[in-house]
Amino acid sequence: MSSSPLHPAHGAVRQITRDGELDTVAVEEPLEIRVDGDPVAVTMRTPGHDGELALGFLYGEGLIGEPRNVSLTEDFAANTVVVTGPLLRELDSRRFYTTSSCGVCGKGAIEEISVQGPAAQPGWRGAALSRSLLAGLPDHLIQPGFARTGGLHATGLFDSGLNLLCVREDVGRHNAMDKVVGWALQHGLLPLIDSVLCVSGRLSFELVQKAAMAGAPVLVGVGAPTSLAVDLAAERGLTLCGFARGERINVYTGAERIKKS
Repeated sequence: MSSSPLHPAHGAVRQITRDGELDTVAVEEPLEIRVDGDPVAVTMRTPGHDGELALGFLYGEGLIGEPRNVSLTEDFAANTVVVTGPLLRELDSRRFYTTSSCGVCGKGAIEEISVQGPAAQPGWRGAALSRSLLAGLPDHLIQPGFARTGGLHATGLFDSGLNLLCVREDVGRHNAMDKVVGWALQHGLLPLIDSVLCVSGRLSFELVQKAAMAGAPVLVGVGAPTSLAVDLAAERGLTLCGFARGERINVYTGAERIKKS
């Protein structure tokens, strides 16, 4: 099983010249995902943990349900990963294409946007979650790439005790989520029944969809949710929390998992 190292031929950041001085920017490059040699998707991403990204993407689209072997092509500069098949469902002739700013806008048809995911299990098997502790989760996201560039998003996975298990960065917020889900798949942690996902930015439809597909009952974000994100979270039974800052947080759906005071 691939451990999804940093892409051997590239890095997550690159130095450029700005105003006559050196500056550091986040790298954005295409990654092609192939399954048994057949092209399935192209995503614009930050190199690193490419195997996790491929697995998380395929899992989130309902195309795989268990860990798969992942390998880089011999030509590292080709930005291609190969996943062993077969897929759980057939695809038509269109391939997925996602940009770093949007995880769903490049799909071939509007009907493909909504992937059916499981409803979150009701309640919370542990103690009710503290608002102040949830609000503090973004402070625990380890973001060395963001610190250097200001241009990367992050997703963190926390256990039921709100201990950080995994954090990944990427220029695309949906890619950061896919990398975490791929990591969890490789470690046998899916579905994420007793886990909390936390993202560094706004809460979009595709992030709620990916959290739902991963089985996570709670999704926290630093920014605001969109209307579709709130609607989907309510439909899937997720607890959706935004504007997590200091000790304050807004709870939009699934308030039954949160302590009342």
